[in-house]
Amino acid sequence: MTRFRHIITRMGNPENSPLPFGMDHLSLRLDKQDPYLSLHFIMVFVRDQERSLRFYLDQLRFRLIVDQRVGDFRWIEVAPPDGSANVALVQAQPDSVAELVGRDTRIYFITEDIQTKYEEWSSRGVRFESPPCKPQWGGIFTRFEDPDGNSFGLAGFDELTHGAEMRRRAITQKLEAERQAERELEIARQVQMRLFPQRMPEARTLDYAGACLPARHVGGDYYDFLDLGQRRLALVIGDIAGKGIAAALLMANLQANLRSQCATAADQPGKFLQSVNQLFYANTADGDYATFFFSEYDDESRRLRYANCGHLPALLLRRDGSLERLNSTATVLGLFEKWDYTLEERQLFPGDTLVLYTDGATESFNDSGEEFGERRLIEALQRHGTLAPQDLIGSVLAGVRSFNPHEQQDDITLIIGRVR
Repeated sequence: MTRFRHIITRMGNPENSPLPFGMDHLSLRLDKQDPYLSLHFIMVFVRDQERSLRFYLDQLRFRLIVDQRVGDFRWIEVAPPDGSANVALVQAQPDSVAELVGRDTRIYFITEDIQTKYEEWSSRGVRFESPPCKPQWGGIFTRFEDPDGNSFGLAGFDELTHGAEMRRRAITQKLEAERQAERELEIARQVQMRLFPQRMPEARTLDYAGACLPARHVGGDYYDFLDLGQRRLALVIGDIAGKGIAAALLMANLQANLRSQCATAADQPGKFLQSVNQLFYANTADGDYATFFFSEYDDESRRLRYANCGHLPALLLRRDGSLERLNSTATVLGLFEKWDYTLEERQLFPGDTLVLYTDGATESFNDSGEEFGERRLIEALQRHGTLAPQDLIGSVLAGVRSFNPHEQQDDITLIIGRVR
């Protein structure tokens, strides 16, 4: 047994196994009220390990768990398709074969359909003492032997059969519910994508583009391009507090409010914004809000009028290389019933670039815990500043994904416009 303990210790090295050796990870109790404990393996002594291994794998269709040599000793463990306990096939020494091999192992396997298992194994040459029978203690039972005459029990119970079937139905229902939820999320994603601009209002002096990359199927980021008439174009971006379905529903609410009220935006932008805030406040729960950036571009005069409602500063990269930040001019939308704002203006010139974005880009973290940040965003914009807006967005998104190649934590949305 000292030799066996040495083998087990060597086999327990994490270098040899992705999980701690012998641990049934499906049975771990997360509450840790009691130390983890499970049956590891039962030893069966055999004359020829390779012959026995082929019996368990080919005829019983067990799984191979361990097959490794430590010095001149070969350690093999196999396991039935279900369950966590293993059977160790140990080579008996010549002087102990008669004592250890060809005995009743006192090992019993249990199955939900013993008749089917009996017929299946018999067809592969497994020797049974008799067909399954019903002993006095209930259930149904038979015995079989391995090539060395080691004897095992095979039992079944009606309760097990019924329980396995109920469990199977529960798993099937759970999987179907998950598939249905996945289908519904995909439908929601497609619906939300239709809420983003489907056409680009014409602008003779501005090239512009936008993109949204949700972290999940659906998200709470929003951008839009609105034709306000009188050769005026609205470029808007918003970020709903929260993620997932709840944020997506609020995003749809905000989009509906904006589009229903945008007829007043060109002549009365202040009234338009107050109306949008009032509707968003009235139609959402306490604590729901959105950061929002509204900008109106005059296609003739090249003037930009904007209100930043608690959103990240927009970036205005001038053709001469200077940078202006269009900081907050109002509080967030939907949080306060009484809400005020300030409109500000900027004159744009040919070659100037306007960038609106959400924090999913700048707050993306790499493995070292560093944020992508505004500085890297600006550097990426300047480095690829000759690209067309749509290509520039693609380049920035690629840079963010390269910085953090792991799972995206937040929605990333960008609008870029460049004056012709």
